[in-house]
Amino acid sequence: MFSDTLPVHVFQFCPRCGSANFIATGDRSKKCKECDFHYFFNTSAAAAGLIFNDEGKLLFTRRAIEPHFGMLDLPGGFIEPMETAEQAIAREIKEELGVGVKNLSYWCSFPNEYPFSGFSVFTLDLIFKVELETIEGLKAMDDISGFEFYHPHEIDVEKIPSYSIQQVIKKLIQDEQNS
Repeated sequence: MFSDTLPVHVFQFCPRCGSANFIATGDRSKKCKECDFHYFFNTSAAAAGLIFNDEGKLLFTRRAIEPHFGMLDLPGGFIEPMETAEQAIAREIKEELGVGVKNLSYWCSFPNEYPFSGFSVFTLDLIFKVELETIEGLKAMDDISGFEFYHPHEIDVEKIPSYSIQQVIKKLIQDEQNS
C-alpha cells in the first residue's frame, strides 16, 4: 500500500554500528556489510475490541491522533512486550474508555499496514468480542476524541482507513446475513 514507507526503504543505517552499508536482502530484511547484523522487519501485534450495546450496535471510536485523525476506528492498540493480547485489549479499553472488561473472547484476525511517522508498521490485528463491566459512564480518553454506536451495515467501509477494520466490518455483516 505505502511502498515508499516500507521499512526496508526507510531504514538506511545499521542500528547496531550505524553503517550506511545496510543492504536489503529481501522485501522485509536488511543486513549490514560491516558488522553482519541481520534484521527482519516482522509483523507487530495489535488488539481491537468489538463492543455491542443492548441495541446490537457496535462501538466505534474517533481517532484523536494521526494517522487518520478524526476517523472511525475500533478501541484497541498495540500489544506491549510481554503482554498477552487479552491483557492488551483490556488495558486499551480502560485507557480509551475508562471502563473495565468483564469477559472477552477471541473472534478473528486480519493483517494491516499502519502508516506511522513516515514508516509502515505491518500488524496482525487480533479481534476480540468484549463485554464491559458497564457500558454506563464511558468517556473518551487517551488517543480517542469520542465514540459512537452504529450497526455494522450502517458504516461505509470505504471511509474506514484501516484495512483490517474494514475486513472486520465486512465479516460482521457477512456473519449477520448468514445467521
